[in-house]
Amino acid sequence: MALVPEPNPSRYRALWVTLGAVGVAFVIAGVVFSAYGVSPLEAYRAMLEGTLFDPKGLQEVFRRTIPLLLIGVGLTLAFRTQFFNIGAEGQLLLGAVFAAGVALFVPLPPFLTLPMMFLAGAVGGAVWCLIAAWLKSRLGVNEILTTLMLNYVAQYVVIYLINGPWKGKDARGYIYSDQFGPAAQIPVIPGTNVHWPTLLLGIFLAFALQFLLERTTLGYAMRVVGENPGAARYAGISISRIMLLIALITGGAAGLAGVGEIAGIHHRLIEPLQLSSGYGFTAVIVAWLARGNPALVLLTAPLMGIILAGGDLLKVSLNMPFRVVDVFSGVMLLCLIASEVFVRNRVRWGR
Repeated sequence: MALVPEPNPSRYRALWVTLGAVGVAFVIAGVVFSAYGVSPLEAYRAMLEGTLFDPKGLQEVFRRTIPLLLIGVGLTLAFRTQFFNIGAEGQLLLGAVFAAGVALFVPLPPFLTLPMMFLAGAVGGAVWCLIAAWLKSRLGVNEILTTLMLNYVAQYVVIYLINGPWKGKDARGYIYSDQFGPAAQIPVIPGTNVHWPTLLLGIFLAFALQFLLERTTLGYAMRVVGENPGAARYAGISISRIMLLIALITGGAAGLAGVGEIAGIHHRLIEPLQLSSGYGFTAVIVAWLARGNPALVLLTAPLMGIILAGGDLLKVSLNMPFRVVDVFSGVMLLCLIASEVFVRNRVRWGR
């Protein structure tokens, strides 16, 4: 067997290889379920019936889809331009911090409170991502390491604030801020935790960024930078400028996800592990599945939402540890990364 390079793989080839990788991931996860003493078919049936065919399960899918959608659309753009932002988790947290600052300490007319919170959240996430982009463009520092490390810094910033200067008056042994006023709370679909304005914002961003990437001069420059940096330099495209712009967009989108979580669900700034269930890391899979197309995140984000919500069901109905979802996500990401070899190469059997 030999691998023959495929210089220009078609979209159909990428699609079939991706679907194959997802299928292999489900098979490997099934082996894990079997090792735990649970039939894979029973586990997958419980996940599907408890999420897609149950009203409460479906709302949980939508609730988890919202942050994955917002973060995922930004990451597709970043990965398309070869800017490997692994710090969306920290950017989500900084977005939540900036928005909480507006909700708690900035006196505004009620009709301006939520718009200003979204603006502040986007700025917070963008600034946090911009640090890594600036270090890469000016000093050549690897953005994977800096964005990853900034996640931990962001966690400790949140913990410091809710333990210290922003600690709520009614905390009573817990650590969180005061509750936001009604004007700082995003409306939800009645009877659910689905904050629909943030969901609409994510759908709008998915189409807008797809249009930006495919139909504008700036999008063309982004694609050239990602596919051939040497050609971009020859054409006079500023790679540093594109990278900083991408950092603003992808970090800003992650910051908006943080605003949705605190203003749509929790209504206060809380501990990082309760604020985000690893959405920043899971969104890497969402963006990878979309293969650099922001609009496709409208399909891949709900898929991961089903897996996350299904993990809760496995814990309750089949008495499995919740961390089995982490195993599921890890196996899927590993299979997707490995499948890149088969997108860019054909398998030739024999000599």
